[in-house]
Amino acid sequence: MRFLHTSITVREMDESLRFYTEVLGLEFERRRAIPENHAEIAFVKDPASGARVELTHWDGKDRFDPGEQLDHLAFEVPDLDRFLETARARQVRIAKEPYRLSGGSSRIAFILDPNDVWIELIERAPGAG
Repeated sequence: MRFLHTSITVREMDESLRFYTEVLGLEFERRRAIPENHAEIAFVKDPASGARVELTHWDGKDRFDPGEQLDHLAFEVPDLDRFLETARARQVRIAKEPYRLSGGSSRIAFILDPNDVWIELIERAPGAG
């Protein structure tokens, strides 16, 4: 398993990208709409450590309570089905069964930690970077 990124919910994407790149000095990587989730995401990266932050803007959600900004943590797993089988045996709650986003080749699923924090599990397609 390899830690990939932390996702936070943002009110406004352009303003957030300016803050993370111009104020904090993170590097812009990519940005894309995810129509089936009514969301847009962008990734920024710390050039020194390689740590990534996924900025997530949900269409129609511009207000949220303090604490709602953490969206999820993401980990890459080599075999999603095997990982979920082990997680189920340990009574880990599965929030979303494996699926693919349109236009994507990776399989993803979500589990919940004991505090209800969403953990994204990503199984890359063979040959995907």
